[in-house]
Amino acid sequence: MTKHEKNWFVVYTKPKWEKKVAEQLEKIGIECYCPLIIKESQWSDRKKKIEVPLFNSYVFVHLTEVERNLVFQSPGAVRYLFWLGKPAIVREIEINTIKQWLEKPTASEITMSRYNVGSKIIVETGPFTNQEAVIKEVNKNHCVLVLESLGCVLKMDL
Repeated sequence: MTKHEKNWFVVYTKPKWEKKVAEQLEKIGIECYCPLIIKESQWSDRKKKIEVPLFNSYVFVHLTEVERNLVFQSPGAVRYLFWLGKPAIVREIEINTIKQWLEKPTASEITMSRYNVGSKIIVETGPFTNQEAVIKEVNKNHCVLVLESLGCVLKMDL
């Protein structure tokens, strides 16, 4: 990685600030990606569909190493996500995979069978297709996967 090569970094934000941080950074010319999904929320008197971030407290930014401090011009940007002592870099193909999955109108169904806790698998469907994951937990309702390349844990309903 050179100082002038653009990479996708992960910025950790204040809770519920993901969209605000992305907007503020885009205003100053930083390419951002804050993947959003539609979620149905229940209030006491009604249900409403709202747009929420796919990843809580994370925004992806595309910039060079020398530009990294620019993100702190947004008061909601807290710090960078680090992986093995270095700022985590998300590959372009992973960003594109998320974008492609979110463009599809229906989510893919994931099924788990013959896998044990600790097994390494390749995710076959959904937003993280072809990503390597380690199974952390499996029960009749969900499974928990660790995506080491993204440094995150996913809970997937079965």
